Amino acid sequence: MKWRISREIPHLRRFARSLVSDRDRADDLVQDCLERAIRKHRLWRRTGSVRSWLFKILYNVFVNQYRKKTAEIPMDDAVPELSVPARQEKRMVCMDIGQALEKLPPNQKAVILLVALEGITYDEAAEVLDISVGTVRSRLSRGRDSLRSLYSGKTNVKLRRVK
Repeated sequence: MKWRISREIPHLRRFARSLVSDRDRADDLVQDCLERAIRKHRLWRRTGSVRSWLFKILYNVFVNQYRKKTAEIPMDDAVPELSVPARQEKRMVCMDIGQALEKLPPNQKAVILLVALEGITYDEAAEVLDISVGTVRSRLSRGRDSLRSLYSGKTNVKLRRVK
């Protein structure tokens, strides 16, 4: 079981970093997730994949921490914008998409990250997030629409929170 879990660590780290955008907090999330997974490995139902089970644990840890989170000022806001050479255009596009992702509601962001970045199926995403497949599809659609609007620079974007 431990080798199955250890194979998923890179995927967990990538998902955690996408959720919190801070390496230290992401590593803490992964560590908490792994600790719970090892401690409660008997709860894994052998019907699903280990990856989706671990993602579910990680997402639940993230949600619990998000609820407890107090107001913080990101350090990025304190750093003035610097001019960037033209050769870094691709990196800037990635940063713009990342900033647009940060503006999405956490539930839409999580679905987009799981399906688009991690490549898991809609069924697995529904299991991880404990929602129906239809809800995964609607959050994914709304999230993609919001990302498209945010990335194209429209200012009149309405982000809705889906329960």
